[in-house]
Amino acid sequence: MKYEALQQLVDGARQIVFFGGAGVSTESGIPDFRSVDGLYHQKYDYPPEQILSHTFFMKRPEEFFRFYRDKMLPLDAKPNAAHLKLAQWEQEGKLIGVVTQNIDGLHQAAGSRKVFELHGSIHRNYCMKCGRFYAPEYIRDSRDPVPCCECGGRIKPDVVLYEEGLDNDVVSGAVHAISKADLMIVAGTSLTVYPAAGLLRYFRGSHLVLINRDATPVDDECELVIHDKVGEVLGSLA
Repeated sequence: MKYEALQQLVDGARQIVFFGGAGVSTESGIPDFRSVDGLYHQKYDYPPEQILSHTFFMKRPEEFFRFYRDKMLPLDAKPNAAHLKLAQWEQEGKLIGVVTQNIDGLHQAAGSRKVFELHGSIHRNYCMKCGRFYAPEYIRDSRDPVPCCECGGRIKPDVVLYEEGLDNDVVSGAVHAISKADLMIVAGTSLTVYPAAGLLRYFRGSHLVLINRDATPVDDECELVIHDKVGEVLGSLA
């Protein structure tokens, strides 16, 4: 019944915006962060929250890239049913934007173009000295513990680390899309990571839907809540 209710909301919507987190990509084989079996519950010499901080990146780059190459570069992952459905809706003119906390680029791989990557992307890497661009394969395949540019500068993935701020242009674009939408689907996120989770307050539309494996702080505020896998839910829709 809930799937049918969601289908009715989608059919009646003129401008859909999708706000997603790590749970959108788990069906593509990419682990999330905060669930029982997520990255934050695995054992390393340092906690992942510390490793993925700006300070750690600057002070212990070898340790950072050891973790980054091991856990943050799922370059063989493929889009799942959720990514593909969102791309379809965009092509049909129903979806006006995907706001994602993910850095894996799977929305673009599925064909989405209106994607606001709040936390950056593993597919963009740049030299901190000269600004030259590098593909993620360069980071993965580099034999140096810390990948460096031809100019000698250190290469930094264009991902937002702890202690770093979100990109203002990306946030502005996301806020604009959210504020225009009449249906907002929030999926695969615990809604505990700020400032990203705070963007929901800009939604002024009529219908707020949440799809997530576990309960979230905003379940009571949603018109429809579905505790299932995101790909299974969206993949079942027209």
